[in-house]
Amino acid sequence: CASLLLLFYRSPKIPLVPVMLEWCRTSCTLHPQPRHRRHHQSDLNALFLCVSLFRLKDLEVPKLGDSDVHVKMLAAPINPADINMIQGTYPILSPLPAVGGNEGVGEVLEVGPRVMALKPGDWVIPADAGLGTWRTHGVFPEEMLLKVPSDIPVLCAATLSVNPCTAFRVLADFESLAPGDSVIQNAANSGVGQAVIQIARASGIKTINVVRDRPDLPKLVERLMALGADYIVTEEMLRKPEMKDIFKSIPRPRLALNCVGGKSTTDMLRHLQPKGTMVTYGGMAKQPVTVPVSAFIFRDVRLRGFWMTQWRKQHSSDLPVQTMRLIRRGQLTAPACTQVHLQEYRAALDASMKPFISSKQILVL
Repeated sequence: CASLLLLFYRSPKIPLVPVMLEWCRTSCTLHPQPRHRRHHQSDLNALFLCVSLFRLKDLEVPKLGDSDVHVKMLAAPINPADINMIQGTYPILSPLPAVGGNEGVGEVLEVGPRVMALKPGDWVIPADAGLGTWRTHGVFPEEMLLKVPSDIPVLCAATLSVNPCTAFRVLADFESLAPGDSVIQNAANSGVGQAVIQIARASGIKTINVVRDRPDLPKLVERLMALGADYIVTEEMLRKPEMKDIFKSIPRPRLALNCVGGKSTTDMLRHLQPKGTMVTYGGMAKQPVTVPVSAFIFRDVRLRGFWMTQWRKQHSSDLPVQTMRLIRRGQLTAPACTQVHLQEYRAALDASMKPFISSKQILVL
């Protein structure tokens, strides 16, 4: 049995200056652009570098060992952490060449004689980061897989282990929230943001959701409200007096969730209650978190960090029962997704790095 894999070959640790990429059979040549054209966004350069490093390869599936599981992958998302790993900026880096993808769902086709917890037909997801899910088939040790119910939607299963679990943990682990409390978060249209909205709603917790202004803002607002968002504000609105009107109806948040950084995060922090907590789990703006000294002295705010991969190393890797219960009840759905065949990976990578794209790219395998 052969498997089609999406491999990346090297992880460039070079300044992301504007470049034009010229494809060659064996390498990618970088040509610096003239000085007057060096105004393009660094994200675009990162995109070019990432796409250039990938090759689709047909390889034979390894022989099944006694404790191994042969899996046919069904679907796998492209997450920001996947891009970071390719760029060489993520704390976990696989030996190269490596198969991309840290999340996804597959169906068990065959198991070795010593495999006890899995059988053909079961659905499985990675137990940890670094599995390499952008492939059609794979053979993995049993301990690297977690069984998930096969009666949930495939897109829910494919996006289950990162975003919903992160959302559940940041809501549960840092403040004792009760029905009627509120939470403020930025990047509310992200995968974690959408999960936070739904989990909070199911728990009776109000959400104040910060998004960037954009041409299709009314459409985004409508979609987030349909998920259960209570308030949606732009980053610019955080600095306006009208924000006080929100707190006439709900208490100020005790918990702020940050995955952006930069000025908007500082503005969001100003709306926390005294002794409130801000949890940072991402840095999409690639800018530091800046906190006024007065916030520490006079309001005693707490700053914490969260990384799902590290949490799993210190706790059971089992999925939260509450998360599965919400999915089965229809109270937690997959984020807005665009399904793309593996052979069209370049288009998927391109879309995953464009600004104002609220749809997660899912490779259909």
